[in-house]
Amino acid sequence: MSRNRRVVAPGDWLGLLGGGQLGRMFASAAQSLGYRVAVLDPARDGPAASVCDEHIAADYLDAPALESLALQCSAVTTEFENVPAQSLAFLAEHCFTTPSADSVAVAQDRIAEKSFIASCGIAVVPHAVIETAADLAAASDDLFPGILKASRLGYDGKGQARVATCAAAQEAFAGFGSMAAVLEQRLDLAFEVSVVVARGEDGGTAIYAPAENLHRSGILAVTTVPSPSLTAALEADAVAATLRIAHALDYVGVLCVEFFVVTRADGFALFVNEIAPRPHNSGHYTIDACITSQFAQQARIAAGLPLGDTRRHGAAVMLNLLGDLWFDPAGVQREPDWASVCAFAGANLHLYGKRDARAGRKMGHVTIVAEQAAEAKRIALEVADVLGIARW
Repeated sequence: MSRNRRVVAPGDWLGLLGGGQLGRMFASAAQSLGYRVAVLDPARDGPAASVCDEHIAADYLDAPALESLALQCSAVTTEFENVPAQSLAFLAEHCFTTPSADSVAVAQDRIAEKSFIASCGIAVVPHAVIETAADLAAASDDLFPGILKASRLGYDGKGQARVATCAAAQEAFAGFGSMAAVLEQRLDLAFEVSVVVARGEDGGTAIYAPAENLHRSGILAVTTVPSPSLTAALEADAVAATLRIAHALDYVGVLCVEFFVVTRADGFALFVNEIAPRPHNSGHYTIDACITSQFAQQARIAAGLPLGDTRRHGAAVMLNLLGDLWFDPAGVQREPDWASVCAFAGANLHLYGKRDARAGRKMGHVTIVAEQAAEAKRIALEVADVLGIARW
């Protein structure tokens, strides 16, 4: 290790903007390395607030709170992409901050994001930039049926509308408050995959195997690793595209790139859907199935430590646990049968400590790890049956 390398000593403080479940998992990973964690988040009862060493309850643009965090911590990172980029820029003037404000700003805006990815020579979904109603009227007929996506603040299917006609798109655009948007052609997807990469200050990378993802109602439902559908050539292309994006952004931190896979006459075609400048829901399996989790990588990068080994212990299937599971078919609230879930070999339950269960709210996940992919899937299907999750 270089004598001049920046290293935060265990016992020192790492800071975090955001107090959701990703922050909770980051805090646990950082604390296991010996660090204390300070979280800045306006919610007083967020998942990270209950496990961190100090909670600063303040808005993300609160200058005195940001200054306090920067003075206390040797490094600060973030757990969601919609943290104001200007907050990251402010922190960077006072302490090491990852990822950079510039990187996050690209991912926060779908228009800038697609332009950047295309500039890397990587295919994105056919689309048009929509800034006015006139742009919709001029959009190519080839983009219908399509999906209109607000340029900012969209996640888990929010800020999106399926539109079959220009008239439907005009209505959805008005519903977005005429916020700038992109109109994407609705592709006939074969499947979806994502790739998580960790990139250090020195430009070194550690990459995880592509994960295959199933979404329901715009929310990730199931992640399977290794992907049962990817060819070796397509996997290599996804990894190469992810690395190209990370290097072009000069990204420092944990980054996820989501891909659509479409069947063509000559085989599969790969399109980047979006990038997430943080650990990702599809990478939660790494906690139980890999030597180094995505959250441990995030803590290592913040602390200036070498990147960890991304090899898997086995195959894995991750099931998202949404608030719907806390209600029976009649709508009566109940507690899912966690004891039966934990009785399955290889099942690892993670609940996020959220008090109120609501439909579509991410309450936890369960990861099944087995030596063989077929065994992991078999057990995962049985776990899904116990919880009332639809089979896939």
